[in-house]
Amino acid sequence: MSVVDKFLHYVSFDTQSDEHSTTAPSTQKQLILAQELVKELNELGIENATLDPYGIVYASIAPTAGKENEKAIGLIAHMDTAGEMSGKDVKPRIVKNYSGDDIVLNEQFSMNPEQFPALKAVIGDDVIVTDGTTLLGADDKAGIAIIMATLEKVLKEQIPHGQIWIAFTPDEEVGRGVENFDLTKFPADFAYTLDGAEIDCVDYETFNAAMAEVTFTGASIHPGEAKDKMINAAGLAVTYASMLPQWAKPEHTCGREGFIHLLEMHGECEHATLSYIVRDHDHDLFEHKKQLLLDLAQYLNSLHPDCCQVTLREQYLNMKDYMQGDFESVNRAKAALQACGITPRSLPIRGGTDGAMLTQRGLNTPNLGTGGGNYHGRFEFASVQKMEKMVDVVCQILKGE
Repeated sequence: MSVVDKFLHYVSFDTQSDEHSTTAPSTQKQLILAQELVKELNELGIENATLDPYGIVYASIAPTAGKENEKAIGLIAHMDTAGEMSGKDVKPRIVKNYSGDDIVLNEQFSMNPEQFPALKAVIGDDVIVTDGTTLLGADDKAGIAIIMATLEKVLKEQIPHGQIWIAFTPDEEVGRGVENFDLTKFPADFAYTLDGAEIDCVDYETFNAAMAEVTFTGASIHPGEAKDKMINAAGLAVTYASMLPQWAKPEHTCGREGFIHLLEMHGECEHATLSYIVRDHDHDLFEHKKQLLLDLAQYLNSLHPDCCQVTLREQYLNMKDYMQGDFESVNRAKAALQACGITPRSLPIRGGTDGAMLTQRGLNTPNLGTGGGNYHGRFEFASVQKMEKMVDVVCQILKGE
């Protein structure tokens, strides 16, 4: 089965994760794809493929003769799709030899390179798109398809390689992809997540990331008798949000500029909540942003005692800061790209990957692209040719020549 056929098969599985769930995995439907991947790995002859209680698939392939002393390399992709839009009943369509004109998804939605510059990179390719009613699932089923196609090619063509470790994780989109990842089951020297967009990128610099839940407690009383008595929690939330610097919003930032992003707000007179994510590549600026949230709460509490509380939860930290100058994994990937005729580059990711958390735990795990774009929505797409090229790149990484 080709990488494209694998991809089209995987996007038929509804694997949306749930940020409000406390189970692992966060949704049981992710296990259906996990079980399918175990089955396919077994069919390739990889009999040690297992699905653990947390929804993580692990497998490995022993080194070929003469490669026993080569570096052990891990390959990782996540199974879940984002919560912003449904991934159920995906109806993909292939636009052959994309011309760069408008791609009509349905009567209401279309896209072109002027609206979505990422499409410029796939002009001339066969581009897989949605029908405009769901996301596609290229993030990260393109990564899964590339890994599975690579393993099939390595085994069928008897490509020389060292030890290969494979893992497919749930819940990456809700920041819990590797919270239960067992490194004793994955003793690679270094690894790669295949979870990026442009295939020429080898990403190893991520945001530092945290979530903040800000709660407001008010006092309700009839508005006709409210003078000097009412404390309006919803009003306090509005005041709090308005005191944050406007330049710190994501819609006003780019490159290495961090942000404080309001995700959700709920409120009434007696109780209100604001949910934020905090991001910055620079650790000191990251800490400053978190402190700003705490300082604003302290100010409001000076006006109305105990009216505001901030709960901060760290999500992941900048991968680069934990690589400790060891760029063997990055250099190997760049050499593989060059061998496949691609000029590599590395840019700071305005986001994070499972690899950021794994690197923090001691397993250097840079991120590779899959050839997709416009992730998390109806305008998502994937390139057939770029997925095929990435199979060649990953095979080259495993060969190490």
